[in-house]
Amino acid sequence: MKKYLFLLFIVPMMSSAQDDLLAGMDTVSKNQPVESAFKALKIVNLESTKLAAKKDLYLVIAHRFGSIKDGSEGFWGLDNAVTQIKLLYGVTEWLTLSGARSEQAFDFSVKYRIQEQMKDGFPVTIVGFNSLGFNNLMKESIYPKMEFSDRMIYVSQVLVSRKMSKKLSLQVSPTYFHENFVVNDLQDNSQYAIGMGGRYKLTSRLSVNVDYATHLNRTASSTNVDPLSIGVDLETGGHVFQMHLSNSQGIHEAGFLGNTTGDWSKGEIFFGFNLLRVF
Repeated sequence: MKKYLFLLFIVPMMSSAQDDLLAGMDTVSKNQPVESAFKALKIVNLESTKLAAKKDLYLVIAHRFGSIKDGSEGFWGLDNAVTQIKLLYGVTEWLTLSGARSEQAFDFSVKYRIQEQMKDGFPVTIVGFNSLGFNNLMKESIYPKMEFSDRMIYVSQVLVSRKMSKKLSLQVSPTYFHENFVVNDLQDNSQYAIGMGGRYKLTSRLSVNVDYATHLNRTASSTNVDPLSIGVDLETGGHVFQMHLSNSQGIHEAGFLGNTTGDWSKGEIFFGFNLLRVF
């Protein structure tokens, strides 16, 4: 009799405990962050919402060949190339610092996660990006009255991405950038743009990436155009290799957001790549 009374007492408790455990597991599952929407730190030209992991050191080599329109005279783009070398360090899981150097600009930036996309929770990942650049194209021989402050470029972005499915990720990037010196006197020094991009995963290691940015206050007299870039990401062991075609040779944000000149319809296209190595 005592055995039956014991069973009547313990079975409901076990059932309740099992329900609590399952409920707890479900809560944990719902509160888990979604896996990173992008595998590389950039979509193509635009920054992605991916950050370096804590204590990870990245070496990034970004290379942009000349326009393929030049044909054999420019060795189909191999002449007049631009290269940027960048080091990034994950200070924490949510904070990445970087420094870069190219023929176009020195660049120091900070990238920080504000909110992660959560399973059955917060719908997007939000990341902030700020950089301070120094224009290397301004030479005293060309601008004899140039001051050091004229070289300075400021960039602020809010990167908002959503992993729509295992294959598709999308991002929008409202952007403000300020150039202390602009070639066109009619162009405001403070400029605004909205970047858009996406990634579609073809295989476990290969994806197609596209990004585009529309300039919101470009002066009507400007000959510059909006940048459009198409590429692929290839994951190979410890690094991601990005290859792409773009109508912009610029690598720094002000370079491709405000000073793109290429016309896709006229074959003014630049081939390039981003090579990322993690240490």
